[in-house]
Amino acid sequence: MLTQSDKSNDETQIRALITQWAHATRSKDLDLLMSLYAPEATTYDLAPPLEHDVAALREQLADWFPGFDGPVDYAIGDDLHIAAHGDVGFSHSLDRLGGKLHSGGEFKIWVRVTMGFRRIGNAWMVAHVHTSVPFYMDGSFKAAVDLAP
Repeated sequence: MLTQSDKSNDETQIRALITQWAHATRSKDLDLLMSLYAPEATTYDLAPPLEHDVAALREQLADWFPGFDGPVDYAIGDDLHIAAHGDVGFSHSLDRLGGKLHSGGEFKIWVRVTMGFRRIGNAWMVAHVHTSVPFYMDGSFKAAVDLAP
């Protein structure tokens, strides 16, 4: 039976993993970022296609990171919620994503992020990430990238 201390320790370890994941994203450290994913992880990302496995995610990020002039602006929202039980856990938050692009543009959007985690051996790993933005239901189906918490 899990004690409150075990549960708290798991949530602390997952929070540290999320912090490391955000750091790797900001610094565009592809090798560190990918090392945080379980081998069978899947992501539902902002960019097509609808689903990415680890190999496709690596390829996508290897193409995306060089488009930034400097670091990626990534901040985990203050509303980060984490839950864990046994060998699985999840988190959700509203996160800020942005940056300055080599093309000269700059952007800042808020995204919804839900992450799933698995304990593999003694380490927590990212098993799933779902990142999304809402869309306007007025018939335009345009992404609502102008929203903020």
